[in-house]
Amino acid sequence: MSPAQDAPRPSGATRARAQAGERPPSTAQLLGFSGGGFSPRRLALYVPLFLLGAVTGVAGSLLQAAWFPGGLLLALLAAVGVFLGAGWLARARGGAVAAVAGWMAAVILLTTTRPEGDFVFAAGGGSYLFLLGGMALAVICATIWRPGPGDG
Repeated sequence: MSPAQDAPRPSGATRARAQAGERPPSTAQLLGFSGGGFSPRRLALYVPLFLLGAVTGVAGSLLQAAWFPGGLLLALLAAVGVFLGAGWLARARGGAVAAVAGWMAAVILLTTTRPEGDFVFAAGGGSYLFLLGGMALAVICATIWRPGPGDG
């Protein structure tokens, strides 16, 4: 076989778009900035979603250690609800990304130790499940969100 035959072939949807003269969506369009860039209105939506993600991360960090294993499951379910709800509210993947960024920022900041030796996360299985499982769920929620039929 020749190298040209070994190359991956585009999917049917990609071929149909190319034949129709359409370009695939850009990253800006996927994040919800397709209407002409970053607007103050979108910023007014994404900042509270970032803060909601951060609050969810702090609450989940405290809850997962307090009531293991139920607290861990509740914290992860709350995080998933916030991520998916933020995407739905913003009607763009950028809403979910804003909440995910807030959650990750809060959780990563809470993993650092203070000069006094205090820390939120103990070195245990529950803490690692919350950190790694939450990050995996955050990435999944931020990437699988798809607009519905009525969403722009």
